[in-house]
Amino acid sequence: MLLTMSQSTPVNDIRGQARQGSVAAIIQVLNDTLVEEGIRTRAVIANGMLQLLCEAPTVDQLPQTEVVERVRTILEDLSPRKIRRVHLYSRIVREQQLLWLEEITRNVDDQLLWSEVISLKQPNPFTRFWQDLREPKSHYPIPKGERIQRINFQRQHFWRGLLGGASLCLFLLLVGWAVKNRLGITLSLGQASTEAEVTPEPVDIPPAVPPQQDPFVQAVRLAELAVNDGQNATTAAAWLDLAARWQRASDLMAEVETEDARYRTAQDRVVAYRQNSEQALLRSQQIREAEQADAAAEETPE
Repeated sequence: MLLTMSQSTPVNDIRGQARQGSVAAIIQVLNDTLVEEGIRTRAVIANGMLQLLCEAPTVDQLPQTEVVERVRTILEDLSPRKIRRVHLYSRIVREQQLLWLEEITRNVDDQLLWSEVISLKQPNPFTRFWQDLREPKSHYPIPKGERIQRINFQRQHFWRGLLGGASLCLFLLLVGWAVKNRLGITLSLGQASTEAEVTPEPVDIPPAVPPQQDPFVQAVRLAELAVNDGQNATTAAAWLDLAARWQRASDLMAEVETEDARYRTAQDRVVAYRQNSEQALLRSQQIREAEQADAAAEETPE
């Protein structure tokens, strides 16, 4: 049985997370929308695009043209951030297969009914701004670990902007100095005069942009917070949030350069963190199904 939204996580909260690029929330929206067609989805970010698997019990439920256009319409309506291309896969439903993308890659002919890559139309900046403005705030509390991460992220961008502005001012001053030197113009007490030669004083140029934060370290910290918060997770919303954070940790590990000594370790953790994300998403779905069953039992007359 596929899922619908429960009262603990309103539809608008899930759609808001999906618009921000949360893979777990995108899966939830797709599953809720495609439930009448008997289609369920799984997804990961890999190779610079959203890898999306559509499964159904029979071949007749997965006509390529109809499914592709249906998924395109849903995703373009969501317009998730940083997702512009989607690789769609289709197969008969299979259970207990977390590493589905690796399995499909190894056995394409035996696994798939069809596959297709699509590009999503992006809304113009004004439309995006209006969508964000109308998007309601989340109705459930943000976990403490994620709040700390967001605060750190905002501070980091503040200092980057400050240093970037200072660097731009310094650059403009150097350009002005070079033009003055080339034209032989010197300024003194607001008056301009011409000199034969002007020797500029040496100026030390600081780095324009500070070194970026290590994605390996970011991923490890995010994983540690997810482990701690997972010990107290009891609601579908909490497990959905954990799924999104494990997916983000996996994406960060994938950004580690091949020249990095920790590259092999990072690649192993890409897979491990992705598995944790899928497990958390599965746990969220199980809780929702249990809540729906309880609600149905209460509504059934004795």
